[in-house]
Amino acid sequence: MLQRLARFVLPRRCPGCGGQVEQAAGLCSACMAQISPQVQRHSPLSSRATAHLVVLGPYRGVLGRSVRALKYGGAREVAQVLGTRLGEGVPHGWNIQAVTGVPLHESRLRERGFNQAELLGRAAAGVLGVPYLHTLTRQRSTGAQARRHARDRLTALGDSFAVLPHAALPERLLLLDDVMTTGTTLQACADALRAGGAAQVWFAVVAR
Repeated sequence: MLQRLARFVLPRRCPGCGGQVEQAAGLCSACMAQISPQVQRHSPLSSRATAHLVVLGPYRGVLGRSVRALKYGGAREVAQVLGTRLGEGVPHGWNIQAVTGVPLHESRLRERGFNQAELLGRAAAGVLGVPYLHTLTRQRSTGAQARRHARDRLTALGDSFAVLPHAALPERLLLLDDVMTTGTTLQACADALRAGGAAQVWFAVVAR
């Protein structure tokens, strides 16, 4: 209630464009109009040309600024609108049973205070009408991956991800993250999920 009241009283800047946000939470209507989910068939995550990845767009402009505002500016409301858009783009034929997110290492989680992939995933799960599950743990900190070459990422990630003890994995999972570059982090998570019993893993990211 206090958040709703604040929207009427306090002027807020849209993380996507810097303009004023209306009464809606997250992004302004002009930025929202630019965001549309796409189902992609080609990415490093799949060796076959088959629909496997939902993306909102490239990591620039509105999406780039929005992701940075979420991760580094604490703009958690952005996760709700972006995650909702991702959920809306998931094909019904995938028959997703649950959503999960790429985990942060404990040290990064303490530093940031939240996992952006979890916030996005919970919003997507709400649209899909399925649960959000904590399925993975990040066993060691690998540092920032964005500026590393693909081979260095593979070496750094190694066996970084593992399925949580006693986690009951459904057959069909949607794995979600904020940004995909080379895809090594998502692939490492998917490998761990498949090793833990998931039969099929699909992917969704805000930007790539």
